[in-house]
Amino acid sequence: MKVSKDAASAARRIYRLCAPEGRVDEAKIRVAFKKIAESKPRDYQAILHTLLNLVRLDEKSRQASIESATELDSDSRKRIEDNLNKQYGGGLSFEYSTNTELLGGVKIRVGNDVWDGSVQSRLERLADAF
Repeated sequence: MKVSKDAASAARRIYRLCAPEGRVDEAKIRVAFKKIAESKPRDYQAILHTLLNLVRLDEKSRQASIESATELDSDSRKRIEDNLNKQYGGGLSFEYSTNTELLGGVKIRVGNDVWDGSVQSRLERLADAF
């Protein structure tokens, strides 16, 4: 869907009003969606589309995916969670998985940020260097 600059600007403005402290307030965003759908301002579909994308991006930025070669013990999980919560200000949800292709180490993804400390990535970088 093609979104005009005015619709994108309006959606960003509404999003900032619904996320006063950097986190989306679910009640406020629901009210905003409802009011936009009821009042149907000019280009309201593009505004809703853009606003939904902004909310999805915010939701993804609050999800942490941790891959490891073996199952992590509770101390390692706690240490990772504490460090990520400190860095991102808390409110993260964590998803753990095992991937034997990593050979060792961990790979962490939070939103668009990726930390790859796996043996597999180190071997790939070494192979690329030759």
